[in-house]
Amino acid sequence: MTRVQKPQAIQRRGLLAAIGAAGLSAAAPSAGAAPRALPLTAQATEGPYYIDVAKFRSDITEGLEGVPLEVRFIVLEPAGKPLRGLRVDLWHCDAQGRYSGFGGQGEDLTLSFESKTFLRGSQRTDREGAVAFATVYPGWYAGRTTHIHFKVLNGARTVLTSQFFLPDGLSEYLYAQVPGYRRARLRDTLNSTDGIALKAGATVIGAVREERQRYVATLTLVVDPASSPAAERPAGPGAGGEPPRPPSAPEGAARTRAVVPQRA
Repeated sequence: MTRVQKPQAIQRRGLLAAIGAAGLSAAAPSAGAAPRALPLTAQATEGPYYIDVAKFRSDITEGLEGVPLEVRFIVLEPAGKPLRGLRVDLWHCDAQGRYSGFGGQGEDLTLSFESKTFLRGSQRTDREGAVAFATVYPGWYAGRTTHIHFKVLNGARTVLTSQFFLPDGLSEYLYAQVPGYRRARLRDTLNSTDGIALKAGATVIGAVREERQRYVATLTLVVDPASSPAAERPAGPGAGGEPPRPPSAPEGAARTRAVVPQRA
């Protein structure tokens, strides 16, 4: 892994402006808007790497190196009212696609991080329904696009389990230009070819912007605080819930068209 890379040094303001122009946002309704029910945030598979580590903290890096990323959620009920005191869990892989708490990691599946808790944490929403996690931009692993897992719990009850998908254009740039993210092979799955991302749809695609010394990813989560949806829980890594690895990834001009927002 490499030392932390400052996003302003990477000079991706033009790329992020294009991403913002493409409309990748999920903002809360304005105060003057007519009351209407907001669509619930889509559920998505828990995946095989969830652990309740019971660590309430805003900084989940544990000193791990990578491109700084702040993940901000605002949790609302369908009427638009902020939900205070709900627990939000967040977890994701490191720059090389590896999860803490599990063995069988890495390209050759020989690395073990069973005693580690990096890139995992929990917080409770404030009176505005907000939480923010300091982390690093996630890497990728075979068969999945770039994503961040999260849960929302009301007491002991899980009301949402889903995944947050990040812009392919920014991911492609970081994976190619930042040494700690480089891999021997091309990322095989994009947002447009990931079955979980396609099924979840627009409610789990947030906004990403560049601030001083970090990127900031924001997503509004709309939940029914009285619900008890069943979470899809694979038995373990590789035991369902993850799509099969695609036979090949687009390259050249086809890949550029796939990762850069296009006009309709």
